[in-house]
Amino acid sequence: MNDPLFLMVPGAPRPVAPYSHAVESAGFIFLTGQLPNDPEDDHRPFPQGIEAQTLRVMNNLRIVLYGVGSRLEDVVSIRVFLTHFDRDYAKMNEIYRTFFPPDRLPARTCIGVSGLARQGLVEIDAIARRLKD
Repeated sequence: MNDPLFLMVPGAPRPVAPYSHAVESAGFIFLTGQLPNDPEDDHRPFPQGIEAQTLRVMNNLRIVLYGVGSRLEDVVSIRVFLTHFDRDYAKMNEIYRTFFPPDRLPARTCIGVSGLARQGLVEIDAIARRLKD
């Protein structure tokens, strides 16, 4: 069995703590939760509102996936963390659903949390399956 690969992706948002952007093991790619960081300027404030933050987070996940040779279509599971669950759940879903075809929706868990790094409203992590060529 191969050792896990610990992957950092050029052009992805800088980590806010000590972690890899992704870890690949046994045909799966485990993506660290993404916040709505601007990948070009980590010091820029997060976008305002759950819709803009969800869009940024999903685009950040896409950057990491592409950077490790994968894509959103390969995602099999997602976890969503919301700081204002009741207020933001429906609006987050409106943006989230635009990233996946209706017949390829990953398994998902959505969790209300008391806080996220840098006062983000949403964080999303993912697991993708490495498809063999």
